[in-house]
Amino acid sequence: MSIASSNTNMRVPAGFRNLLEGLAREVLREQPTNVVAFAAQYFQNLLEQREAGGIDPVAWGALLED
Repeated sequence: MSIASSNTNMRVPAGFRNLLEGLAREVLREQPTNVVAFAAQYFQNLLEQREAGGIDPVAWGALLED
């Protein structure tokens, strides 16, 4: 992705695409009425899993993208 009239190229961080695909998949599966609140809870759960010593979804997703 690039910015118009700029020489700066923006890059999506490693694992970010996979992280958003996971959120999109869960939104489509659950069909929440409040997507923003659902996304906040989804990311909070991922953070808690990471802090509990489980898998880091961003690092794992970065490996999948390579």
